[in-house]
Amino acid sequence: MARTADIAERRPHYQRQLAAGTERFFQAPRTTCPWCTSGRIRRRLRSRDHVQNKPGTFVLDQCRDCGHIFQNPRLTAEGLDFYYGDFYDGLGEEATAKMFAGRGSAKRFRYSARALRAHASPRRWLDVGTSHGHFCVTAKEELQDTRFDGLDMGESVELAAKEGRIAAAYRGQLTELAEGLADRYDVVSMFHYLEHTLRPRDELAAARTALRPGGHLLIEVPNPESPLGRLLRGRWMPWFQPQHLHFVPIGNLCRELERIGFTIVSAHRRGNQHIPVDLACATWFWAARAMPKEDAPWLAQRPGRAAVAVRWAVALAALPLVLAAYGIDLLLAPVLRRTSLSNAYRVIARRDLQPRN
Repeated sequence: MARTADIAERRPHYQRQLAAGTERFFQAPRTTCPWCTSGRIRRRLRSRDHVQNKPGTFVLDQCRDCGHIFQNPRLTAEGLDFYYGDFYDGLGEEATAKMFAGRGSAKRFRYSARALRAHASPRRWLDVGTSHGHFCVTAKEELQDTRFDGLDMGESVELAAKEGRIAAAYRGQLTELAEGLADRYDVVSMFHYLEHTLRPRDELAAARTALRPGGHLLIEVPNPESPLGRLLRGRWMPWFQPQHLHFVPIGNLCRELERIGFTIVSAHRRGNQHIPVDLACATWFWAARAMPKEDAPWLAQRPGRAAVAVRWAVALAALPLVLAAYGIDLLLAPVLRRTSLSNAYRVIARRDLQPRN
């Protein structure tokens, strides 16, 4: 009942935003690659918002020279506020927190902490894009002598500090806060963060600033070279439009890290960073096209009883297919983790004493 009331309370705000159309949410399209500036770009795919079902069509282009994939046209600051709204906070906060607190996420977090522990024994760790700090809680079990701090733009990072999941909270952007954190950390981690950022190169440089010489940067991001992305097209969950703005191939990322003063100590498309959800999510997104939309404040009015009944009927009919697809995801996961088909990659890099450029 509270959720229905919250939706009704937010509806006027969203309707005022949508009354002027969605064009202002997008910048002018680029004609060059934002990574290498090549003019040889091509259309990779068109997608919609499969998760929140907010209005809009989103395009990903790919550079023919360096392989970088990017949202084009990219969202404006106003567009980012609109499409991020009620996902990590507000209406979506509880669901998002439960997703990161689940057993599957905890297992991946543990693997990530162990991957870093193989190269260092950190005293201070900054998790960038930490949200509610669930990674830090799990990693603390593996690294009991490590202090974990968190950085994020939303209020969730402050809640994480209040609830004891992190020692200190920094609210804002790493690029703006890095100078105040200079040479402070033994590890900076970015788990599925870099793809959300406006300027990935600036984020890497900011991470280097926050690290002490000899400290390690741990990055996990979607693998844009996975054939699953081509097979499942816009329904491949890692594309996650409109929130994911940049997809950096592993070779590009490693070369940039080396250029700004890192040594790559580990770089793998194969491994336990793979998240086994590809087929299940694609199946659900496919089934959802046949469903009336769930009530949300960006809809002009609340769906009627008939629409709600149809949605439930289609969802129940699709549930066995989604569960079967998830079962296949789990069966394939051990194979995918050993191949370049993995939907994510991990890079660990050590900060050199001096930048190389």
